[in-house]
Amino acid sequence: MWYVMQVTSGREGQTILMMEKSLSEGVLEKCFIPVRRMKKKYQGRWHEITEKLFPGYVFLITEKPRLLYDELKKLPAMTKLLGSCEEYFTPLSETDMDFLRKFQDLQDGVGLSRVTVGEKRQIRIIDGPLKNLEGQIKKVNLHKRIAAVEAEFMGSKSLIHLGIEIVDERF
Repeated sequence: MWYVMQVTSGREGQTILMMEKSLSEGVLEKCFIPVRRMKKKYQGRWHEITEKLFPGYVFLITEKPRLLYDELKKLPAMTKLLGSCEEYFTPLSETDMDFLRKFQDLQDGVGLSRVTVGEKRQIRIIDGPLKNLEGQIKKVNLHKRIAAVEAEFMGSKSLIHLGIEIVDERF
């Protein structure tokens, strides 16, 4: 099952290193920070960069949640296990896990969606994570190469910003 731990924003990587050093072997199957690939323009050129999809959160995969919970309580980096009750914490729902699996390659993160821009700045998604999600796209910023997608995740609706790559630029 998958779980989510809230940590101090900017310390996600350090938290993972601390867990890898401190936790007993076999307690944690995998931990990761969901990332997205984006395009940013600087020095006159477009560069592909990687950003955290959910800053301040670390995702955990384990088959031993009670043992993991007991060991995580001892770590100073942990601020909050999401869905926790008094003595335990709850896994992500199947819907949330499917959402992450759909968008996120655990190695490479959420990739760029390739789009074309037609007359009157009409956007057509060629491929990538946004394919077949046209109805969920609430805003596209062509200048910044970002699409805002409305999605339900961890019990609430939010806008998730994903990167786009313009294949046929006509503006």
